[in-house]
Amino acid sequence: MAFLDTLRLWDEAVTFVDRQDLSEALKIFLSIEEPNSKICFDIGCLHLLNQDLDAAEKAFDCSIRKDEHLAVAFFQRGITFYRKNRYEESLADFQHAFKTLRGNQLIDYKALGLRYKLYACEVLHNMALVEAQLGNWEKAQVNLVKALDYKTDGKLNILDRALQSTLKQKPFKPVEFPSKELFKPNKNYVAELEKKDYLGKAKVVASVVPQDNFSGFAPLQPQAEDGPTCPKEPEVLRALEGEPHTVLFQFVPETSDELAVVPGNIVFVLHKGADNWASVIFNGRRGLVPYNYLERLEISLASKQNEGISEPPTREPPTRPEMKQGLTPSDSSSGDIQQKDAQSMDNLCIVKIRFTFNFAVSVPPGSPYAILIEKISKKLNVPSTAIILSITSEATGQSVINANTEMESVWSAASGGRITLWCNTKEQTDGKPEDKIHLVALHSYESSNPEDLNFNQGDTITLLSKVNQDWFEGQCNGNTGIFPASFVEEVPVNGQ
Repeated sequence: MAFLDTLRLWDEAVTFVDRQDLSEALKIFLSIEEPNSKICFDIGCLHLLNQDLDAAEKAFDCSIRKDEHLAVAFFQRGITFYRKNRYEESLADFQHAFKTLRGNQLIDYKALGLRYKLYACEVLHNMALVEAQLGNWEKAQVNLVKALDYKTDGKLNILDRALQSTLKQKPFKPVEFPSKELFKPNKNYVAELEKKDYLGKAKVVASVVPQDNFSGFAPLQPQAEDGPTCPKEPEVLRALEGEPHTVLFQFVPETSDELAVVPGNIVFVLHKGADNWASVIFNGRRGLVPYNYLERLEISLASKQNEGISEPPTREPPTRPEMKQGLTPSDSSSGDIQQKDAQSMDNLCIVKIRFTFNFAVSVPPGSPYAILIEKISKKLNVPSTAIILSITSEATGQSVINANTEMESVWSAASGGRITLWCNTKEQTDGKPEDKIHLVALHSYESSNPEDLNFNQGDTITLLSKVNQDWFEGQCNGNTGIFPASFVEEVPVNGQ
């Protein structure tokens, strides 16, 4: 899963925890394909809240396996073992957590996205509790006396009560982690996911168009002191080329050629292609928008002068059309063509492909393997023989889809006209590997952030995606992560 997808799901899951919707948060967390140590820790905490101790143990195992220096993960797994009455394993985890503190009084995890401080005296307190459960009362007292050397003013009462209990050989309560406190993604990374609106929403101050709600940008309009004496064609529509259309649904672009619009915007269609994509102008910018997201704006001289622009509809937007190699002009006023395009889109199945980047193709439901693989091959510009397609993230056994696969079983997994498949590429038959972008490290890069990719000067890095203009995602020495773009340069194709 790409870093941006992981970041987006992580932030969404934490938001549901803040809303006290733990079940939905856990569902989102579990959908992340390659969680890092922090996400595994969050999953373990939610399982602890649900009293699912076995699942919590597995999640904390994963967190520790990915980051063996995460003391709070050892602490939480120690709590899990304690609840399962596996005291010896619990003691070992608390001892490991104390060792990871390296003699410090506490670790503040705020810098890593967790609002929690792990105190050494609390770890020793729980070690004493486990020793008491094992009947080692003298060792319990030794641990509590040692905890006094690391105490803070706020923890003194807890240690005093525990000492009194051990003298009477009575068990006491453990110090537990507040399980609703979770690691949160870096706020700077999350901010990059949201679009920034530096201008705000435009407000119509004066216009010759009656009841004008137009919120885009247009050339300065001539104003009349007493208003027009007779109906006239709105200047705002005559000033721009193209046919005016109202946007019905929000459209989020997936490529640099596409244009973001929201319901209520007025765009000007330059021409419409046979593939249902229209080239439009909005706010001085040109781009592509699905034509079935638009409705032609009919404004005559007199019939519309007293009518305001209607409210955007609330129904669901239509299916996103498939992009073709070029946009040919077409008569946008032809109702028959528009109707045929809309009907053809309703009869297609959207196939979402998970590759090193995500993309989608559309094919008729029940299509044979040859049609599906040809669509994917053209999208990737890779021969169909070099593509490995599967219905699961791991292309093994019966999950692989090929020419011998019964496609009826594949299409039966589609829901609502949509299905998700996984795609990998293999070396081609002539022995040449698939084209990939390789980078060479100009400088060494080391970071304590688990999402980052560490490498040394001169290492070769395979580029997976571009997070933004300053950060790339890549793979080096079997590890995957993000890194500064200024630390690398692209390796020439000829290797020179």
